[in-house]
Amino acid sequence: MAVETELKLRITPEQLNRLKRNALFKQHQLARPVTRRLYNVYYDTPKLKLHHSMMALRLRRVGGQWLQTLKGGGEVKAGLHSRNEWEVPVSGEALDFSSPETREWAEHLPVSLRKKLKPVFVTDFSRTTRMLDWQGAQIELCIDHGEIRAGQHSLPICELELELKSGESRSLFELALAILDVAPCELEMVNKAEYGFRLLEGRSETPFKGVIPAILPQETLPELLQKMVWSCLLHLQNNLRGAMSSDDAEYLHQMRVALRRLRVVLRMSAKHQQDDELADLIRDVAALCVALGRIREWDVFIAETLHPMRARMPGHAGLQALLALSEQQRGNCYDALRGETQARELQRLILRLALWMNGAYWTPGEESAQQAGDFSERLLRKLSQRFARAAAHLDQPAAARLHALRICAKKLRYSAEFFASLYGKRRTASYLGSLTDVQEVLGKMNDVAVAHHLLEELSAKPELAAEQEAIALTKGWIAHGLSRQFDALHKLLRRFDAQPAFWKKG
Repeated sequence: MAVETELKLRITPEQLNRLKRNALFKQHQLARPVTRRLYNVYYDTPKLKLHHSMMALRLRRVGGQWLQTLKGGGEVKAGLHSRNEWEVPVSGEALDFSSPETREWAEHLPVSLRKKLKPVFVTDFSRTTRMLDWQGAQIELCIDHGEIRAGQHSLPICELELELKSGESRSLFELALAILDVAPCELEMVNKAEYGFRLLEGRSETPFKGVIPAILPQETLPELLQKMVWSCLLHLQNNLRGAMSSDDAEYLHQMRVALRRLRVVLRMSAKHQQDDELADLIRDVAALCVALGRIREWDVFIAETLHPMRARMPGHAGLQALLALSEQQRGNCYDALRGETQARELQRLILRLALWMNGAYWTPGEESAQQAGDFSERLLRKLSQRFARAAAHLDQPAAARLHALRICAKKLRYSAEFFASLYGKRRTASYLGSLTDVQEVLGKMNDVAVAHHLLEELSAKPELAAEQEAIALTKGWIAHGLSRQFDALHKLLRRFDAQPAFWKKG
């Protein structure tokens, strides 16, 4: 069995041509590139049991030779794919389990299951391979171009695979950054087999809700921080493509949740150990949060205010003009996000985070012995005290105080969620539920403040010079019920104040 470690990059055919014209690969290649056609037939049971067990079985024709490969297990971290791989030569286009090498496959591919296997889809592409010496690491670069076919349906393939043959994993990310400087591309989280199964089943991409990883009491602080950062990056990347191409606002919302969680974890890391690159990453993640927050503000304003108002007053010309200009402003923000410059910078940020995660910052030291439980108790105590102080001064709905309380609530909630598995669901559920209710009301009150700000911005536009009545009407609409929300907030704060601090010992 071998362990395959590779980084996948999706690229458009136009950008691939730009990359091929560049001297980057020639400067580091050890031999001339070789191009071959790879024809692959994937097998599974009628109920796709292999796929649901995170396994893939294929026959590959390379020239006149056939190879039978079983892949499974492993993980994906910021586009870095690590999978177990078993491979044996076979005589033709038919599965063969008679060789001694396939005996160890029985654990993953029992005899009873083999009888049910049948072809399910094909990948057919040309692969240009060259070996690179990248700063001492041996990396096999593959350029794949072709298609995936399942029945009458197909998907194009155009990607780069950087497979580590020797050296450190961080070299893959360094090479990817150099490629990104030449041509826009994006980290690919999904392998060809998974795309094949999606095509076979008719599944489309959907917004991805992040899963907070469970942590164990014996884990050290660096171990849990690494686990949290990787989970945040997975959450971010699995929504990035949808946010860049889909009209579904949930992709952007999930990206923002991932980034807020990531900011919390990076700040925890800064408390653990200071680092210049970490400080730069915290700054750049914060700037991205602001940029995405601007788009989300328009999304919420249009969906939660203007659409309900237009539904109540469908013939109001002023509201229609206000909606049209708001949608234009939102479109401008999305265009900026999806432009080549911002898209490239998003990929660069993820690669920098992955490079930092594979760097010297995580080299074990004396501070690594610190246990997760000790750190969480101190952190949660400080954050809860800060939240209590902010809540104690909330005697009126002042925007600045509400904003400060909302920020405190976010930091406390995300931190508490990260460490909840240390204490068990029974001890944490009520606390987290109560805190979530507080945060949701604070979010609604913040939406009111943001809506007022957006209306002030819109009122200065020449296009709405004659629509001040519609703007005044909208201000009255969003202000209605704010006092009720403030009353609800006080009730929820009293309820939350009665919750026991689950992290306290004894």
